[in-house]
Amino acid sequence: MNVLDKYHTFPLNKSYVGLSIIGALDTLVVILYLLLTLSIGLWVGSSLFSANIGSGHFMGLAGVGAFSGIAVGAFEWNSIFAFFVLGWIFVPFYDKARVVTVPEYLRKRFGSVRIQLFFSFVSLLVYIFTRISMEICFGTMFLKMVLDTDIYQTMMLILTVTGIYTVTGGLTAVAYAEAFQAFIMILGSAISMGYAFNAVGGYQQFVHKYFQAIPSVTRQGNWTAKPKCYTPRPDAFHIFRSPTSGDIPWPGLIFGGTIVSLFYGCADQVSVQRFLAGKSMLHMKGGCLFCGYLKLLPMFLMVMPGMISRILFSDQVACVVPPECQKFCDSQTGCSTLAYPVLVTKVMPSGLRGFMLSTVCASLMSSLTSVFNSSSALFTMNIYTWIQPLSTEKELMIAG
Repeated sequence: MNVLDKYHTFPLNKSYVGLSIIGALDTLVVILYLLLTLSIGLWVGSSLFSANIGSGHFMGLAGVGAFSGIAVGAFEWNSIFAFFVLGWIFVPFYDKARVVTVPEYLRKRFGSVRIQLFFSFVSLLVYIFTRISMEICFGTMFLKMVLDTDIYQTMMLILTVTGIYTVTGGLTAVAYAEAFQAFIMILGSAISMGYAFNAVGGYQQFVHKYFQAIPSVTRQGNWTAKPKCYTPRPDAFHIFRSPTSGDIPWPGLIFGGTIVSLFYGCADQVSVQRFLAGKSMLHMKGGCLFCGYLKLLPMFLMVMPGMISRILFSDQVACVVPPECQKFCDSQTGCSTLAYPVLVTKVMPSGLRGFMLSTVCASLMSSLTSVFNSSSALFTMNIYTWIQPLSTEKELMIAG
């Protein structure tokens, strides 16, 4: 018997269709490889989700949801389309151009250093005066409401911690930290949502009771609130609202919201930088898909709990008389921003309140580190290299 005959001794029948892996170890290796590939895509997607979801979402989305209804959550759903456009249209162009920042791509595309510098300066100003300031404001407001701490000490502590690991670890440390923080955010807000729906009696009771969530004090002294100021909107559970009477008209949501989402999803350094650091086009597209799926969650994890908070704590969250609002939140214009902090402190048991506090801290730190790292890249790669064209890599690292 020759060598070939030795391997032809098994019976040939119709059950043999090609080759098959029959060993448990072989199967395990294939599964581990698939999980590793999936994890890289999930890492990129969850990092981007964490970068986009900050403390402003917990305070802002819940507050607007308590006041207006579910339509504000559609802005998050609108961004899903933008991430798909990023993954399948913009990222291939960025990757082919071999750039690390969006202004750098604009210079290569249009051949003008002025465009690169202008876009870099504008982006840095926007980051400093809107995104960083807003995140610090909302985050410290939440912590002050829950812990009653000094707002400036809290701000400095958060900035110090986030600054240290952003500077020392760079994008790698930021991305891994944000992937972990995304898991904490989703888990914590899901637990909070569960307690909120349990407290209100389920979804059907939630829909029914929301329209009865009216504060008990609607007049005091010389102050008399109009019914439309404290009565829940009749279209609270409508996403597409009237173009004339809706507070978020559907043309603005579809056309205006889409334009804004396309910019922040496809041309914002915070979003683009994550994908430019991907190992392959497959990982980049997988990250876009996963982040798009995660963007479905804020409607249920933040907007609806804010609406439930109005049901459970109408006098505080839906106050309309300035003296009453001043008593609850030191503001005479309304206390809708109290929706999520009040829900956490009043509904969740001890221990889980601390976990939820960690969730908000994670969202605040992830957003800040994303902006810090992206701002560093914008300044270093577009402005500093223009000032010092012959700077070394070590010098760029120190400048960043």
